[in-house]
Amino acid sequence: MSTHHVVAIDGPAASGKSSVSRKVAEKLGYAFVSSGLMYRAFTWVVCEVGLDPEADPDAVVALLDKTKIEASRRDNELFLLVNGSDPGDALTSDYVNGNVSKVAKIPDVRKALVKQQRACAEATDIVMEGRDIGSVVFPDTPYKFYLDASEVVRARRRAAQGLGDEIAERDRLDSTRKVSPLKVADGATKIDTSDLTLPQVVEALLGQLSEQGVTPSST
Repeated sequence: MSTHHVVAIDGPAASGKSSVSRKVAEKLGYAFVSSGLMYRAFTWVVCEVGLDPEADPDAVVALLDKTKIEASRRDNELFLLVNGSDPGDALTSDYVNGNVSKVAKIPDVRKALVKQQRACAEATDIVMEGRDIGSVVFPDTPYKFYLDASEVVRARRRAAQGLGDEIAERDRLDSTRKVSPLKVADGATKIDTSDLTLPQVVEALLGQLSEQGVTPSST
């Protein structure tokens, strides 16, 4: 267990967890970490090489040894370099969107990236968002949240972002995978963001954290 504070925020795609996590980290003075970016970064490498993660998972695992993902802090956010390069907008491209859940369900991939995610808390207080942060990556943190929203609302949010992945299919893949499936972590505070604004969700999380003794002055 890290000696630093870890706020874990989980939830399905387009539940608002990235925007909320970034704002909460900013308010607290913590580093914001998107675990999904790590999976997207490696998925980008898989796609660039031309591997099919479902047809040849062993080749995907072998590619891990040739892939270096580095995280560096800029202001209150961690940015990724993949083999020395910044993938930029490629991390949200359609081909990455269509394959990230397939790559993320491979057990050895999750094992390797979970290790990197845990390392992020060795140097600083963090707010990390993902799908298994409270249940697997940092199960001992007392600061756990699960954000959700209706499928219709989440699909609309993705469309507004210009992303065309299928919400229902992403949900199915993430919640049914054998390793670290998407679920509400034990002890997590669940918040439905369907009818809430971003400031309202952020305020709800900060209020809960304040009750647990986590405030900006504690950083």
